[in-house]
Amino acid sequence: MRILGLDPGEKRIGVAVSDPLGITAQGIEVISYSAPDEALARIEEISISYAVEKIVVGNPLRMSGIRGSASDQAELFAEALREKLGLPVEMIDERLTSGSAEKTLIAGGVRRKKRREVKDKLAAVLILEQYLAMPVNNNHE
Repeated sequence: MRILGLDPGEKRIGVAVSDPLGITAQGIEVISYSAPDEALARIEEISISYAVEKIVVGNPLRMSGIRGSASDQAELFAEALREKLGLPVEMIDERLTSGSAEKTLIAGGVRRKKRREVKDKLAAVLILEQYLAMPVNNNHE
């Protein structure tokens, strides 16, 4: 079963997809969120193209673990996906993924301009990898 991982932000959405067995994640693209309807349409195209059966959306909780405005926006985004695509959509804690993505890219010597272009996609990969690694989702043993 292919799963789509999304890292929604104010301006961009990082997109990753699992392999058919749900073991690995690879980044696909970054979608502009300036026009929400167009972004949802692009996610629908990707979901159809990859035969996605589930979507995982990063939930940017505060470091204390409580919800904030960004978390509320992510939940609204997840609900819009449920309505438009009719697929199951789960939220997953992603407090440290953007920072981890940035550190990974810096350690890899990626220049600042290029980091901006790929950070959201890498964050989506990290969100999806975290989800795939959860024991309850590990159905390939």
